Amino acid sequence: MSEAHNAKPSRLMLFPDALPHQPAIDDWFAAKPALLGDIARHWFVVLRQCGPDVQELLHDGHPTVCVGTAAFAEVNVFTAHVNVGFFRGALLPDPQGLLQGKGKFMRHVKLKPGEPVDTVALLQLIHTAYSDMKVRVQAN
Repeated sequence: MSEAHNAKPSRLMLFPDALPHQPAIDDWFAAKPALLGDIARHWFVVLRQCGPDVQELLHDGHPTVCVGTAAFAEVNVFTAHVNVGFFRGALLPDPQGLLQGKGKFMRHVKLKPGEPVDTVALLQLIHTAYSDMKVRVQAN
């Protein structure tokens, strides 16, 4: 069984200031260029809806979602693309090869306007990241 799916405790990024809804995040989206902001907002709404224990905050200046207080994903807007990032992404199964990055834990999916996205695969990554973090939180 891979580390992504075992119940052993692991280092978690904990944010005690996470809340069920942070109005500052809505303001963050409103301040972004429409096309990129709309892409980021869409995927953040998907992240928010993963479960009743999802909380959120602005971390390092961009929207982050947590299982309780343990971060599992984020979105960020850049000049020409949006990233959907996963805090334990290096350990997630990614059969479609969407994840990018070389960090020890963090991986992201890069979304560009006008380029197709494998929505099914991205949804699977999101739900796997959420489920994986639930297991990690319960093990701690």
